[in-house]
Amino acid sequence: MTDLSASSADEAIPAPEGRTQIIDTEYEIGQDNINYRRRFVFELDIHNIVFSVSALTIVAFTFLTLMFQTTLGPVFTAIRDTLTSNLAWFFLLAGNIFVIACVALIFLPVGRVRLGGPDATPDYSRMSWFSMLFAAGMGIGLMFYGVSEPLGNYTAAFEGPVVEDGVRTDWAPLGGVPGDEEGARRLAMAATIFHWSLHPWAIYAVVALSLALFAYNKGLPLTLRSVFYPIFGERVWGWPGHVIDILAVFATIFGLSTSLGIGAEQAGAGLNFLFGLPSGVGMTAFLVIIITGVATASVIAGMDKGVKRLSEINMALAFLLLMFVILVGPTLQILRNFFLNLLAYVEYLPALSNPFGRDDDNFRQGWTAFYWAWWISWSPFVGMFIARVSRGRTVREFLIAVLLIPSLVSTIWMTALGGTAISQVASQGLTSVQDAALEIQLFEMLAHLPLTQLTSLIGIILVIVFFVTSSDSGSLVIDTIAAGGKVNAPVPQRVFWATFEGLVAIALMLGGGLAALQAMAVSTGFPFAIVLLAATWCLFKGLMAEPRPLSGTPKAA
Repeated sequence: MTDLSASSADEAIPAPEGRTQIIDTEYEIGQDNINYRRRFVFELDIHNIVFSVSALTIVAFTFLTLMFQTTLGPVFTAIRDTLTSNLAWFFLLAGNIFVIACVALIFLPVGRVRLGGPDATPDYSRMSWFSMLFAAGMGIGLMFYGVSEPLGNYTAAFEGPVVEDGVRTDWAPLGGVPGDEEGARRLAMAATIFHWSLHPWAIYAVVALSLALFAYNKGLPLTLRSVFYPIFGERVWGWPGHVIDILAVFATIFGLSTSLGIGAEQAGAGLNFLFGLPSGVGMTAFLVIIITGVATASVIAGMDKGVKRLSEINMALAFLLLMFVILVGPTLQILRNFFLNLLAYVEYLPALSNPFGRDDDNFRQGWTAFYWAWWISWSPFVGMFIARVSRGRTVREFLIAVLLIPSLVSTIWMTALGGTAISQVASQGLTSVQDAALEIQLFEMLAHLPLTQLTSLIGIILVIVFFVTSSDSGSLVIDTIAAGGKVNAPVPQRVFWATFEGLVAIALMLGGGLAALQAMAVSTGFPFAIVLLAATWCLFKGLMAEPRPLSGTPKAA
């Protein structure tokens, strides 16, 4: 989903520039850390409680899942189904609150507050900043679901509701549009955009804005616990803060593991499709090991050069793949549908975001609730990336860009790839795309376009490099949290987290496959959703205390 390497891990957090409401605290970053240094051998700088509890729990979870993999599959499936069926309303309601909060901040006077202080200037030009937000909007998720979700929604919507014993068993969003090809396409794309635009980016924006405000304007460490100073005061450096940071570590590592497992599954399917290599859980686990090894080597070698260049190459390849599909696919239809899909999204948004009184349980619980939990589990990761590249922007400028740019990128991506697949099925009758497994549908769609071998290979490379950069950057974020807010903690700690991201992904794949990955994303997303709702209140309180300039005109970037 994103790469944190654009912001150097060794830079200290700059002091606020101009008049801000600095929080006067006696806490010093790293004061509760365990330091161990032995020259040429080993080095550690870890938060005594956060690292110990997080690391031991994750190690124990991985060991137990690998030991009892044959019996845990049904358990993970039951956890996922229970949480999504009983808490779907909560996830949808929370997502709506985050969107409303972000829109409100755009129009309120606090939108003039500048991150880093009234005299701060942006660290990056607008073009560079927009490019990094664009990078944050791309990733393994869009590669895996870019074809399968629009096509799946279209098929279910076109077939309409299926009722067995008085209960709907179909996966159509809302009531579907039975037999109406154009109506089913519009509803399918509206539902897809709903999952990939304003709601997820509002979740990320709340976390990013909160981290940036309390670090850049109030002088606190760049870690989740700092956001809750308005609630806990100095107690945030004790157990209340420990619990928040531990939950952030759990959410991030299981959210990352979900993406890494999905990415490895798609890469394995692509290799099978192209070269006839064996597929299945064994190949997926093998790919996780290999790519985790590459990510670990990248951590050891350093992030600023290798990973940054990999990310730039990946973004170029993603752009080329997108333009290729637009140019050789149904070009005029894609361009026209981009605008029609946005209109359909606006039309269906109230119904799709409604938490109550709906009967499309499979779609609402199996798609939307899972997605919202997944985005929430990713929010510390993506939020910290956005925070670290957004210093010097006003709150209003920040929110407009973070909400709109990635949303538009996701919309054109889904319109091009998913819309082409729908056209192949609806207009050309190519049922092989529709009948393929989720992880292979991207390659089946590309198989009906020119240069299949090349474009499919590019797709595999994209998934693998997104895997590497996500693991590497995720290790930095988790380590920053587990090191008490230090952004330049020793390399061996990042190696530990990179290794266990891969091991957790393997354990979950062996212990239940995609259902297990989804179960852990939902399980960690639920408690962290409560944390984020409290963080939203803290964000408003923190912004209301900030001095505001008379004019919100952004400084030149």
